[in-house]
Formats: sequence, C-alpha cells, structure tokens
Amino acid sequence: MPWIEAISADDIDRDDVMRWDYGGRTYAIYRTEDDEFFASDGLCTHEKVHLADGLLMDYEIECPKHNGRFDIRDGSARRAPVCEALRTYPVKVDVGMIYVELPD
Repeated sequence: MPWIEAISADDIDRDDVMRWDYGGRTYAIYRTEDDEFFASDGLCTHEKVHLADGLLMDYEIECPKHNGRFDIRDGSARRAPVCEALRTYPVKVDVGMIYVELPD
C-alpha cells in the first residue's frame, strides 16, 4: 500500500477535521488537540454525509446529519444511528506534510 501525500499539517487546525479527495474518493483527515493525526473514509456509513462538516470531540467525529459518532482511531461506531464502522487508514507526518497509506 503506497503512502500518498495529502495535505500540509499546517492546513488543519488542532481539534478539527478536513476533507481530502484523492483518486475519485473522499476522505477525512483529523487533527486532535494533542497533535495526533488520523484518516478515514470521508462519508458517514449511515447517510453518506461528509464527516468534514461534523464536530470532532477528542477521538470521536459526530456526523452533521443525524449525530451518529465514530471513533477516529479505529472507525468503530459509537452512537446510533451509526451501526457500521468507518474504514480508517494509517497516517504519518514527515517534514510538515501528512501522508495517508491507501490500498492499491
């Protein structure tokens, strides 16, 4: 699986989420208050709303449509109506750039 350069770490504020589109798909990149970075598929598994419009609270992203929540560390569904996990991807930061490891 290749590491893909996504965005500059400076482009995303602490405790925030940003949309990133690549290869015809959409993703969400998260930055926690403690400067940890995570990435997942960008759309809620319930209603396909983009999670970048949601609210990041600690390690949970809340969907803006029905308030379902996912754990950004492993994608697990945390609050109804979400019941299907979100796919997550490894992230690394190198020289100020965020890289996401995506399947071939």
